[in-house]
Amino acid sequence: MIGVRSVPRWLDGSLPLAGSIASSVSKSYADSGYDPGRRRVPIEQRSAPEFDASTLIDSFPPFVFEPPPMTAIIRPAQPDDCETIVQLIRELADYEQLLDHARATPDDVRRGLFGPRPFAEALIAEWDGQAVGLALFFHTFSTFRGQAGLYLEDLFVRPSHRSRGIGKSLLSSLAKLAVDRGCGRLEWSVLNWNEPAIGFYQAMGARPMDEWTVYRIDDEPLQRLASHANTPSAV
Repeated sequence: MIGVRSVPRWLDGSLPLAGSIASSVSKSYADSGYDPGRRRVPIEQRSAPEFDASTLIDSFPPFVFEPPPMTAIIRPAQPDDCETIVQLIRELADYEQLLDHARATPDDVRRGLFGPRPFAEALIAEWDGQAVGLALFFHTFSTFRGQAGLYLEDLFVRPSHRSRGIGKSLLSSLAKLAVDRGCGRLEWSVLNWNEPAIGFYQAMGARPMDEWTVYRIDDEPLQRLASHANTPSAV
């Protein structure tokens, strides 16, 4: 009969079996509570146990959507960025207490970065679609190494967006650009009192060139020195 299991013949004594073994097997069934002669309900007639889904749902914590952390987008500057670049330069000059020296205009930047003979390049850092950082740089050449380098003229992140890794992203992007172009080094200057910047640069692996002193000649002294040249001007 379907769904019914009969008692094995070796348990009811109809087949010869050592008494000790039969007794041991029977005792095992008795200890487990299993009755080999009971009727088994066909599977199609069995009913599922009652189940309250709410208890399962309540056992899970509430679902909270957490968007991925925002990161800065680093991109090359475009001609349309000239006014933004000037604004960032002025904010940097204000931070360095040199605002009265910041006289570059958007046209100056456009000629210097995007004119027939570009003298510099720039990377823009964007956060949520807004320009918040700048790295302006140009190529140098080391005669000792016989290798090009990059000089970082300005690195700036707006105070409202600092401590978000934007400065490191700009510097890392510039380092990768230097490596991709076969440059041997990346250099820049920092004001001696700017301890936060110095600590940041040293954490990136930069080292001060204490044995060197930067000299500069500009404005009228530059014009006066140029007047003593006895060679034609080269363009």
